[in-house]
Amino acid sequence: MAAWSRALVIVAAGRGLVAPSLNMGRLHGPGKGISSSALPYKRTAPSWFNKKASEIEDSVAKFARRGLRPSQIGVILRDSHGVAQVKAVTGAKILRLLKRRGLAPELPEDLYHLIKKAVSVRKHLESNRKDKDSKFRLILIESRIHRLARYYKRTRQLTPNWKYDSATASTLVA
Repeated sequence: MAAWSRALVIVAAGRGLVAPSLNMGRLHGPGKGISSSALPYKRTAPSWFNKKASEIEDSVAKFARRGLRPSQIGVILRDSHGVAQVKAVTGAKILRLLKRRGLAPELPEDLYHLIKKAVSVRKHLESNRKDKDSKFRLILIESRIHRLARYYKRTRQLTPNWKYDSATASTLVA
């Protein structure tokens, strides 16, 4: 391929004429999901940070006892306590700290949120029976739940006999 033709392909790709597949697409949607936050290059705690790792671990455990999920704990620590990355300070991620103390949630967080979404869509469908699009979206959500459950059973994060049941799903997220 000549150099001028490669440049033409690059220019055409910039205008949206040629769609190079650089990123994986979303499972049930048209987007590519390429937007993300950038982590700091240095993986150590900043020099101005003066809290000890044990203090951070205790506050993580305290928030978990209040019933907060690991991502909520991270947001609170970031916004209120100035902890940019828990792993940079303690050497372990939030979920690993919770597992050490026996405070980890019984359901993985992404599975929990999918079940919560399925419960809310099912509740919406009870009062809006003709909403065909929501019925279709519920099928997609539940297929993601089954796929994730299969993965978590394989990696032993869920028990082998765990099964998603739409009738009892509201008790899982209550």
